[in-house]
This record gives sequence, structure tokens and C-alpha cells, in this order.
Amino acid sequence: MTTPTVPDAGRTHPPVRLAACPKAMAYGPCGGVNADETCEVEPAPCVFLQRDLPVRWDGDDRADLDEITTASGRELQAIARRRPLVMTGFPVRALHSDAVGATAAALSGSTDAVLSGDAGRSRVQFPPSYRAALITATGLRLWMGFNARDRNRTALDRELASLQALGVAGVHCVTGDHTRTGDRPDARPVFDLESTTVLPRARALGLLTSFAESPAAPPIAERGARVAQKQRAGGRMCLTQYAGDADEVAAFVELCRAAGASAPVLPGVPLVVDRDGAALLASFHAAKLPVGFIDRLFSARDIRAEGIRRAVGYGHALLGTGLVGGVVIAGGARLGEEVAYASDLATVARELGGGS
Repeated sequence: MTTPTVPDAGRTHPPVRLAACPKAMAYGPCGGVNADETCEVEPAPCVFLQRDLPVRWDGDDRADLDEITTASGRELQAIARRRPLVMTGFPVRALHSDAVGATAAALSGSTDAVLSGDAGRSRVQFPPSYRAALITATGLRLWMGFNARDRNRTALDRELASLQALGVAGVHCVTGDHTRTGDRPDARPVFDLESTTVLPRARALGLLTSFAESPAAPPIAERGARVAQKQRAGGRMCLTQYAGDADEVAAFVELCRAAGASAPVLPGVPLVVDRDGAALLASFHAAKLPVGFIDRLFSARDIRAEGIRRAVGYGHALLGTGLVGGVVIAGGARLGEEVAYASDLATVARELGGGS
């Protein structure tokens, strides 16, 4: 069966891409705005903060529900109807296909889906479709991270069609970090599309879709409205950067609802089990951890046990608000300890109801 691709149609006029933006975005600002309103890529004010926000989606409104074409996507949708989703990251060494099985075994039965995304310290990874083939073969439901940094739109369309054919549960559509912020600053960034323009392409293939938002990044007051516009473009779920205490996350969800967004919000739950993981979280842009999170963690006698305890407690607090659509438990594993970290993710996920 031939899988359709999505033409650049439905817009009343082409979106205006800002040449002064390092990512040449049209639907900014991205999550990489510093607290002083400068761009994360270069020390200049974010060009979008001088414009009327939010930038409105100017294509066909894809907020209505479409049929999901993958079995695992329909399974995940069914779980979401009866309880909040519990997803985890998928820690594995980049470019090591033989390491996938052990991580999958550690997570099996504990999580509703695994998110395999990008990493600043390992920009060179297997392409999404090959990673998807490896992970889905283990029986886990896969939520595939999908960035627009490294490929033009024809290559992105090929990858999306491949992911649909492989039966992934969903795709997490992000613009992507700039190459200058990762371990391969020598690479030329592409950014032919961005998160908002990838979403309708994935949605048209019947894929469950999600997108990212950073509630703590300026302009904070407009972040909820940006969620509404991404939902109109085809986004079904919003996965947030770490966004502070549970009441701050709840306030962000209310901001989204006030802006007209109904897409479930799944905030991040940080799992830190060692100092390497803490250093990695510190490098995440616009991440806001719960008050005293790191200090209390490292004052504990057993950092790993305390990290698990804090992740479980924070996850329960988020779910207890009654406002979130689930949680995504993630962080960072020390090199060579990916399987042990996956076991810790599984422990937290089970405590929060995942896999049930």
C-alpha cells in the first residue's frame, strides 16, 4: 500500500520565515530563549519577541481528531482515555544497535511508551526509521523523536512515511536544537521545516503527534497560546520541558486552556541518580526543576535511592493536580550505565502506574 505524503498546501499565504533567526523559523519563538530574552544560539535578543505573538497557524486547521493508522498508536490512545499516560526515555548508547535489547528488557512492562529523542552530546545517531525498527522489534510502544534540524522536507517526508509503515505509537515533532549547541558544531543546520510545519505532515499520515513547549522560557505569558497554535497545526499532545513545582505546571496547563488549547499536557519528570545526570539536566535549556531538587538530592546518603524517591513523589504531585495528561520520566544516564538507568526509569514508571 502506498503511503501518502503531505504537500505544502492549505495555506492562504506562505509563512514568513525570519532570516535573522538562526533556525529561520516562522512560528517562533522556540524554547531556546534565555531568561534575559537573548537567543540560545547567539548573544542577541530573540527576534520574535519584537513581534505580535503568538504567530498564528495559517494553514488548514487540523485540531479535529483523525483516524490513527498504527495499532500501537490506537493502543496508546485507548490507555489515555482511561488514565494518564506514563512514558519514559529510552537510554541507550548512540550507534550501538546491539545495546537496544537490554534497555528494552529493563523497561518492558513498566511504561506505556518510550520516547527516543535527540541528545546534545550525541548528535550523530541512527536515523529515526532505523531506531524505530530496532525498538519496535522489542515489543515496546515507541514515541519517536523527530527533529527538523538535519534533513530537508523530502527527507523528512520519507522518514515519516517509514515511521508510519513501521507502526510507531507516535512522533514527537520538534524544530531541534541548533548544531552550534551540540557536539557537532561543524555540521550545517538545515531547518527546512520546523515543529509547527512538520506536525500536519505527520498528522496526515494518521500518526499520533506531540510537540514540545518550554513553560519557563520567555515570553512566558504567550507559551500557552503557542500550544494552541501547534494544536491547530496538527499536534495532539504537548510534552513540556521541566517546568518547576506541580503548582507551576498546573498554572501552565490553565494558561493553555485559557488560550483555547485542549491538547493533553505531559510534563517532564526528572530522574537524577548521580552527578553526571545532574550536570546533564543543568545543560537543558529553559529547564526549571522543583525548588530545592538538586540540593536535597545531593544531601542524601544514597543519591540513587533519593533520586528515585523524588521522581516518584514529583510524578504523583503532577498527576494529583488532575490537569495533566500524563508524565514523561527522563534525564540522563552515565556513559556505560544506560541499562541500570533504564531499570531506575522502570521503577519510577511502575510506581506512577505505567504499563498497567
